[in-house]
Amino acid sequence: MAYWETAEAGDGASAVEREFTEIWRAAEKVVFSRTLSEVSTARTRLERELDAGAVRELVERSASDVSVGGAELAGEAIAAGLLDEIHLLLVPVLVGGGKRALPAGLSGELELLGQQGFRSGVVDLHYCVCRM
Repeated sequence: MAYWETAEAGDGASAVEREFTEIWRAAEKVVFSRTLSEVSTARTRLERELDAGAVRELVERSASDVSVGGAELAGEAIAAGLLDEIHLLLVPVLVGGGKRALPAGLSGELELLGQQGFRSGVVDLHYCVCRM
C-alpha cells in the first residue's frame, strides 16, 4: 500500500485514483506485522499483535469507517467479532495457491448486501456479518 504515498494524483490519474490517493494519505494507518522493524509511510504506526479492545476503541473514536486488509489479519478480526461487513474481491488470476480468504474453523452467516463487477473482471462481493 506504500505505493499510494508517492502515487501521482495529477491529471494523468483517474478521478477514482485521485480520490483514493487523497483518502489514503489522510488516513491514520496501523500496520500489524511480526516481522517489520519499522514503517515507511506517513501517519502510520506499527503494532505486533491485534488487540481487539484497542481496535474497538479506535472504531468508537473514528469519525469514518475503519478497514482491515490482508487475509490473516481479517481472519483474526472476524474471529474477534470486530467486523460488521466484508468485501471479498475476486480477481480473475490463477496462481495455484495462496492464503484462504476466510479462516479455517470459523462458521457463521453472511448476508449479501451487494455486488459490483469491474471491466478488469474483478468482482466485489459485499456482505454483512450477521452471526458468527
